[in-house]
Amino acid sequence: MRKTVRSRAPLRLGLAGGGTDVSPYSDRFGGCVLNVTIDLSAHCTMEYDSELTEVSFIAKDLCESFNAPLAGAYPLEGELLLHKAIYNRVVRDFNNGEPLPLRVVTWADAPPGSGLGTSSTMVVSILSAYRELLNLPLGEYDLAYLAYQIERIDCNLAGGRQDQYAAVFGGFNFMEFNSDDRIIVNPLRIRRRIENELQSWITLYYTGKSRKSADIINDQVRTAGPGESENTDKIQAMHVVKQTAFQMKESLLRGNIEEMGAILHESWIAKKKMASSISNKEIDHLANLALGAGAKSVKITGAGGGGYLVIFAEPTLRNEIRDALKDEVGHFQRFNFTYHGVESWATT
Repeated sequence: MRKTVRSRAPLRLGLAGGGTDVSPYSDRFGGCVLNVTIDLSAHCTMEYDSELTEVSFIAKDLCESFNAPLAGAYPLEGELLLHKAIYNRVVRDFNNGEPLPLRVVTWADAPPGSGLGTSSTMVVSILSAYRELLNLPLGEYDLAYLAYQIERIDCNLAGGRQDQYAAVFGGFNFMEFNSDDRIIVNPLRIRRRIENELQSWITLYYTGKSRKSADIINDQVRTAGPGESENTDKIQAMHVVKQTAFQMKESLLRGNIEEMGAILHESWIAKKKMASSISNKEIDHLANLALGAGAKSVKITGAGGGGYLVIFAEPTLRNEIRDALKDEVGHFQRFNFTYHGVESWATT
């Protein structure tokens, strides 16, 4: 028997509240995030062939591969840790421990460490391919939560929760994160004219520097631990970041785009206080160039430290901002908002 399935899941652009979806802050105080998916994706092609005697995982964008004789589980070490962990969990929980003869090929439209949720989105994409292949009984919340468990618990990789849910649901979402893994995804219906205006104000610039978010997130984890006072400057900054998610949602629904720019600025100032490594000299330099060319506000995507710079500016100033950054090492990224979440399909 042979069967091929494909899947793709959209990456997300965080608009406000990022970092408050990370435990223990979300467990202690509750977190809120506003995000939207964009037309950059994490892709997976999964080939099942009962004649195969091995498993192959190939990550084209990472130039990494793993090949091994058929087994019910593989040690979570070395390259392609997430691919192995997903396989292990699916075989254990949904295939009675029986090995699956597979060739899994993946790639993403954005580099790792981009701040667009690439790793978590890839987990969702691969899981969706397994769901299609094996007809697994996983709804939207089930799929997102399983992706979270694999990445954060099975692999013990630091991070938040918003990426998995954004990849599954797609579109504009206001997400609430509480203790005991109680998560509520509130899809937002945005008028087309508001969506168009917002997109015309946002420019994405890749800084040319990827980063591992774990160190930054671990700093936040230590800051918000149960033994820490709520009155520390870093926790107060996280409270501000959470509050800006509510403010940004209200401004978005009203279509007040200029107000969103002011809130983005407030959020960025607060976010930089959450961990010292969120920004650096290179990011500050790029931000100052954009602001000097007329941008209303800027922020770095994801946990910080690198990835994409979100530049919020009146659309008529786009050329001036491009000129200001033309001699830097990064590049501008075209994108569109998208409303579809993860998709998977059989090729025949």
